[in-house]
Amino acid sequence: MVALGSPTRFRHEALLYRGEPEYVGVVQEFVRAGVAGGEPVLVAVPGRRLDLLRRVLGAVGERVRFVDMTGVGRNPGRIISVWYEFVREHTAGGRRVRGVGEPVWPGRSPEELVECQRSEALVNVAFGLVPAWWLLCPYDVVGLPAGVVSRACRHHPFVWRDGAHRAGGGVEVVDPLAGALPEPPGVAVGVAFTASELRRARHTVARVAREAGLPPARVDDLVLAMGEAAANSLRHGGGRGLVRVWRHRGSVVCEVRDAGRILDPLVGRLPPEPHRYSGRGLWLVHHLCDLVQVRSGPAGTVVRMRMEVPERGRMG
Repeated sequence: MVALGSPTRFRHEALLYRGEPEYVGVVQEFVRAGVAGGEPVLVAVPGRRLDLLRRVLGAVGERVRFVDMTGVGRNPGRIISVWYEFVREHTAGGRRVRGVGEPVWPGRSPEELVECQRSEALVNVAFGLVPAWWLLCPYDVVGLPAGVVSRACRHHPFVWRDGAHRAGGGVEVVDPLAGALPEPPGVAVGVAFTASELRRARHTVARVAREAGLPPARVDDLVLAMGEAAANSLRHGGGRGLVRVWRHRGSVVCEVRDAGRILDPLVGRLPPEPHRYSGRGLWLVHHLCDLVQVRSGPAGTVVRMRMEVPERGRMG
């Protein structure tokens, strides 16, 4: 049961549920309470759950905004921008809002799970000073690995379990840019570039993507994303970099490495301001690709971009 009134400051809460009946019961009551209080509500959950909640909410659902998390959150690096736009639109004048966001579901790849966890930790940074909104994040304790659920508890200041709200044991402070990415599991084609060699890098990425069976429009998206990341290397990474591209588990993976360092953990995750150029490139990369992994430290920066090849088009 929803035992709390609407908060007066940002409340980031994990809902640990067991089974569909508990999920539906808690989430629909949470949404109904928000609507009854005149609060705008955004529900961003995987498609099947989205349809289920629409049916259960009935007429109340007509006053709720629904988005399919498997679309907007396919790349976890896009999720914060969804909430940012919603909050910016509705919280003027101190208005309270609610959201239900389910970024993690059974079937996410290990790489996606890591990026989801980093995104959840960054939500506390992005919205910590935003008043009067409540974000409830359901986690399936039966279908998800125990480690994923345990980490969710460390990234949410509040945890809702077995009908009770509890304060978390302290939010884990995470550097979302830290750490190393594993080396390519097979042969990677590499092209070192400066401004004069960027065209060759684009041609190489396009060739590998086409040979892997990526549809033409997605080849163009990957080449554009690579170009944006490489432009950042030229501008902020010492004027040079390295592009590598390879195939892995039904996907085409492309990465750009350089000697620069990213200091803003939210760069590329928030919509760029109209009057600022900084951050536009990585924001576009996040919105073009199926998965984006960014790591940055004293040794330099890596932007890794993944595009899934449709099964019917896979080559070799």
